[in-house]
Amino acid sequence: MIVSQTPKACKDRWQTPVEIFRALDAEFRFCLDAAANHDNTLCRCYLTEEDDALSCDWYTRGAIFCNPPYSNITPWVRKAAEQCVVQQQTIVMLLPSDTSTGWFRLGLESVDEVRVITGGRLSFISAATGVCGKNGNSKGSLLFIWRPFFKNRCQFTTVDKSDLIRIGTEVVRKVAA
Repeated sequence: MIVSQTPKACKDRWQTPVEIFRALDAEFRFCLDAAANHDNTLCRCYLTEEDDALSCDWYTRGAIFCNPPYSNITPWVRKAAEQCVVQQQTIVMLLPSDTSTGWFRLGLESVDEVRVITGGRLSFISAATGVCGKNGNSKGSLLFIWRPFFKNRCQFTTVDKSDLIRIGTEVVRKVAA
């Protein structure tokens, strides 16, 4: 059995890989990161633990990104489904690929799309060290995508991790140029 070496205070604070976020941002144009902190946010506007994203509205004038704490995903799925309707904004949530969970089944009731990331596991950025985890995540990843103007289609699609990294790297390179 592999035991995590991540300090308890950092377990729910892993940052989304920048290239993955940039590729998704190129598609969705995120205006708010709904589960972030001052050190790991990838959007100019974000909600921190102190803001209590599960209790407040996710007000924004554009799409919302959320990489929630993986220790308790269910309330985040509920909140995203609610906020998609309330805010009339697209919400993209990055989650572990685990179809055996209650939150996965709950999400299927409201999402427009489940996008499975194929081709390997994502390597998140450690909050403790600021370094990309070399061994990847313990599970694959997927995206729950809520779109406000679609009736719940719950379509399943895939995207290859290498395509996301390629697109995200191109976006980062263009921004730097």
